[in-house]
Amino acid sequence: MHETPTRAEARAQERRAQAGRAGLPIARHGRLRPRRTLTSAAALAGKAVAVVAVSAGVLAAYAALDVVAAVSSKDGVQLVDEAGKPLTPHVGAVDGAFNVLLAGSDSGGGNPAYDVRDAALNDVTMLLHVSADHKNATVVSLPRDMYVPIPSCPKPDGGSHGAMSRQKLNTTLSYGGLACTVLTVKQLTGLEIDYAGVIEFDGVIEMSNAVGGVPVCVGGDIFDKYTGLDVKAGENTLQGQQALAFLRSRYAVGDGSDLARISNQQVFLSSLVRTIQSADTLANPVKVYALAKAAADNILLSESLKDITTIASLGVALKNVDVSKVVFVQYPNQLDGDGVAPTADEAELLMSALREDRPVTLTGDTGLGSEAAPGAEEPAPAPAETEAPAGEAAVELPSNVHGQTAAQVTCTRPYYG
Repeated sequence: MHETPTRAEARAQERRAQAGRAGLPIARHGRLRPRRTLTSAAALAGKAVAVVAVSAGVLAAYAALDVVAAVSSKDGVQLVDEAGKPLTPHVGAVDGAFNVLLAGSDSGGGNPAYDVRDAALNDVTMLLHVSADHKNATVVSLPRDMYVPIPSCPKPDGGSHGAMSRQKLNTTLSYGGLACTVLTVKQLTGLEIDYAGVIEFDGVIEMSNAVGGVPVCVGGDIFDKYTGLDVKAGENTLQGQQALAFLRSRYAVGDGSDLARISNQQVFLSSLVRTIQSADTLANPVKVYALAKAAADNILLSESLKDITTIASLGVALKNVDVSKVVFVQYPNQLDGDGVAPTADEAELLMSALREDRPVTLTGDTGLGSEAAPGAEEPAPAPAETEAPAGEAAVELPSNVHGQTAAQVTCTRPYYG
């Protein structure tokens, strides 16, 4: 049954019929309103995206300025040559191979939580060598108790300390500061060291917090009353005080020695490298900023590292190194009384490889404080050149030289006395 249209509807129908017969467009006003609404919504969305983009740019710029300010606000350490003359800082973009020394101080940085210490010792001394093509990186851990010659070092207030023929490496930081540690390692290794830094306990804490914790594997329950480390067998994600305690732990890992602590630290450091190079970290601007800020606030830098372009250039070079090409190696050594001494032939083989910018490969085990994770497979080699830029084959280190690559998943070996 059809309803009779109203008079108004009938007039509208007639106008549409007339317009159609005349070939005129038929106006459909009811359909224009949604189009205007969509246009307005698109405009608002575009404005919102623009605001977010500008805001992100402002935040990124602010973050960068904040890091630059943190670096610039602190005095740097002037490195010197063998004659005690200040080295001209190498600043700006970094091309070719480079070496960076990082010393871990046990002074506590004045934080009363770590007690008052008579002297600052470099409990950790690591030398990073990055190849000229930025495809290989070797991190050499030098034992704190290794006896080495110490050259004449500058005094902070002028003058110089006399050279010593045989002292433990960890005394160099208290003896002549970071410049003395650099001079000593330079003399020992024959490598030029342009960049250096000192990190305190709080710096380790903040770096681990910045990446949201570092997962480490532990072969058994550990409670270390000296450092406060308290972890269970299996995987533990460590940050803050527990990350620091893990790196400091000595009497609870391996055989309770400093050499065992080195391989235990490499368990942590290899996982830290994997964590930093993961998409979860590199694609997260908050984590990247937190990591940069933690480093800027907590590492005392050499003058050569106070240039933000240099820092950025070093970071880009390291970012491109595949984790399987990051080799952690313990400086070759042997027991010597109450400490250790360099193993001459093996040490020269390792150092000559780095001086010639040749990659190294390991054939020995990971060391006293660690072991391969249960069920872990040997990582596949990275799809990179197996030869050095000069065409020389990689140097194979003998089995009594210990270490691991960052791609290897290892576990801490507990020591219960």
